[in-house]
Amino acid sequence: METAIRGRLTLSPNTVFNPKPGEKQSLCKGPCTNRGILMAISTTGAGRAGVLEKPVIERTTPGRESEFDVRKSRKIAPPYRVILHNDNFNKREYVVQVLMKVIPGMTLDNAVNIMQEAHYNGLAVVIICAQADAEEHCMQLRGNGLLSSIEPASGGC
Repeated sequence: METAIRGRLTLSPNTVFNPKPGEKQSLCKGPCTNRGILMAISTTGAGRAGVLEKPVIERTTPGRESEFDVRKSRKIAPPYRVILHNDNFNKREYVVQVLMKVIPGMTLDNAVNIMQEAHYNGLAVVIICAQADAEEHCMQLRGNGLLSSIEPASGGC
């Protein structure tokens, strides 16, 4: 579609791009329809007429918010706690096995500590995660015969 003819860049039969050496020229005539990225082509001095260098990409989106502002404006789902409740039915070893099976990345040491805390204090926080994940973990724990619930994890750990 593009051809170089004697130092001129022909974009279409009706448009000829003929910059002076060292100039940066935009390929847009009039208002550009794509304001997100503006490409500029730089030409060099004698001996390299018609040779195009790598395009320079310039951001020309006026009024765009910074990445921080965009992240801040998005609503992030609040975290939820998955809570294990003590029961008088399941053996401690079984509770540890279920925790390791249901919760991703659960180590033997963490499972034992969570089981012990639930046994002595009546409940223990198993994991803090997104609401959808918390609901899934809770249902899996219940499906394996353990008592569990979820609650919003607002106000810290």
